Amino acid sequence: MAAILLSTPARISPAKYSPYLPARHLFRQSAKVENLKISKTHKLNHYRLACRAQLSPEKPEEKVGWELNRGSVSTEGNDTADALVGEDAAAFDIGNQKALSWIYFSVILGVVLAILYVAWIDPSTGYGGAYLDAVSSLFSSHEVVMLSLLFIFAVAHSGMASFRDAGERLMGERAYRVLFAGMSLPLAVSAVVYFINHRYDGVQLWQVQSIPGVHQLVWLLSFISFFFLYPSTFNLLEVAAVDKPKMHLWETGIIRISRHPQMVGQLIWCIAHTLWMGNSMMLTTSLGLIAHHIFGVWNGDRRMAARYGKSFEAVKNRTSILPFAAILDGRQKLPNDYYKEFVRVPYITILVLTLGAYLAHPLMQEASYHLHW
Repeated sequence: MAAILLSTPARISPAKYSPYLPARHLFRQSAKVENLKISKTHKLNHYRLACRAQLSPEKPEEKVGWELNRGSVSTEGNDTADALVGEDAAAFDIGNQKALSWIYFSVILGVVLAILYVAWIDPSTGYGGAYLDAVSSLFSSHEVVMLSLLFIFAVAHSGMASFRDAGERLMGERAYRVLFAGMSLPLAVSAVVYFINHRYDGVQLWQVQSIPGVHQLVWLLSFISFFFLYPSTFNLLEVAAVDKPKMHLWETGIIRISRHPQMVGQLIWCIAHTLWMGNSMMLTTSLGLIAHHIFGVWNGDRRMAARYGKSFEAVKNRTSILPFAAILDGRQKLPNDYYKEFVRVPYITILVLTLGAYLAHPLMQEASYHLHW
């Protein structure tokens, strides 16, 4: 089995073989490679075998392709290695980047932000103020208004994600990503600005800000929470639809700790800020955010199972929702050089942006106050 996995892909010519060729025509079916012996002085030449579902509009459940992906996962220091069926998270090769793609990204980002400001944020031309006034007029409680804003965003965001397969077949991946962003961004901005402006409203439940060490604890938890961003967030060119957006099956990096890192990060952030602020507004906001992400756990697994089938089941069996659970019960085997999966450009970028966001808190608050939302 090891010989087949290591030798067969090299003989496959992408020009001659269809990506929709059923997997059984290429390999003998197996869940994983048992006791694949690797020399301690060699890596797998930075190759890994990834099973990627290549959906067909006619019969998506029957079209499964195999491709040999180039990554940076190594087995140095390990006597055995399981074949990965998912993708290498946060992999970023500067040599493969095209300057023109990042120019397109910068232009698209600028255009999107300009449209967002004129059409939604600017009090004289945008509809954001009218939207918030309409929601606020329904309830007298700031907590209920906040929950309503989060619910509307959740319905739009998760609803669009749920219909992604059908939407992409209907209008294409890039067009659907533009529609998805066009609905989600304004609603997210409204919720964030309303929260900033009303975060100290409501009933004060506890006050611990004067206790020594609490500020440092809250800062540390908030800092850690951003490292649990879902790896697809790192694919900026796909986020902006410069590259064709894909639904990735990640398996390395933060996914080894939790299969749903976005939920874990949001939970950590909510615990930290609820502890610090200690009022009913923050508690309500946290409950709403956590509820949305818990739904996202179920919905995300459902969508992955529909898209990737047995490949997702293999990843699911060796990962966990709760952080470190799969590692502790032995289902997830960490490579000896696991830390290298975090020493990458995306995580360094998160480090810089997280520190920048902390320092920019006063600017964010001042900008929100000027909107009077």
